[in-house]
Amino acid sequence: MALPLFGKAAQSTPSTGSDLVKDTTTQTFVQDVIEASKDVPVLVDFWAPWCGPCRQLTPLLEKAVKAAGGKVKLVKMNIDEHPAVAGQLGVQSIPAVFAFKNGRPVDGFMGALPESQIRSFIERVAGKGAFGGSLLEEAQAALEEGDINSAAEGFAAALQQDSSNADAVAGLTRCYIATGDLKRAEQTLALAPPSKQNSAAIASARSALELARKGASSAKADVKGLLAAIEKDPANSQARLDLALALNSKGDREGALNQLLEIIRRDRSWNEDAARKQLVEFFEAWGPAHPMSISGRQRLSSILFS
Repeated sequence: MALPLFGKAAQSTPSTGSDLVKDTTTQTFVQDVIEASKDVPVLVDFWAPWCGPCRQLTPLLEKAVKAAGGKVKLVKMNIDEHPAVAGQLGVQSIPAVFAFKNGRPVDGFMGALPESQIRSFIERVAGKGAFGGSLLEEAQAALEEGDINSAAEGFAAALQQDSSNADAVAGLTRCYIATGDLKRAEQTLALAPPSKQNSAAIASARSALELARKGASSAKADVKGLLAAIEKDPANSQARLDLALALNSKGDREGALNQLLEIIRRDRSWNEDAARKQLVEFFEAWGPAHPMSISGRQRLSSILFS
């Protein structure tokens, strides 16, 4: 699944992970595992063709290792063809996975595990952030600071590590929204797997995209004219709503919030609760932790329950 183009991030293509997963033999074990683990942790998957649980575990191991993007490697060993190393390590049942660091085994498990536990095992071996947590944090910080190119590169890199990462999909979507490229924002949002379409990050990015579509026309609105209309008639709720959308499109979230709250204060049910509904869309698009979302919800509650 290809990512839409964006700056430097568009110049690279997602890694296949072929260099992170390989088969080994008794003769190459020292080179593939012992020596290689001095540079990066190496997981050894002891398996056999007749082993049903092995067929369940190995694809999940490969997926998790590729998602870690080089923080760990996977070496597979068929114990039917190469039983010596497994015997030396005391492997009595398979699947069995050993983690090697600095030339020696440091951790392991037996039996088929779910993907979440495999990821936890890898983080235990390779450290927290093995699946792009730090990348996402840096990308999010860059986005909040307005450094859109750096943010996009970070989110795209996280997606190359894990194409199902909802936070990375949502972050890259917001980068396109910030540049006004709503078509690519929509394409990027579609990269989220069906199981994560209703996650908080994706829902928030979807609201931001819808808001951006509204803002595309609102940005051209005559702000001075709307202000004049409101000054002439403070009860002109439509002018306040239009002004709120225009202000938000220009980055003035507090100004947009004030206009909508004033509509609600004057007439809560105006236009079938349009102002409150627009506020909810703002909150979802801005994110629940944004200061304006927190302040806005508090002020809205104060008006509604006064």
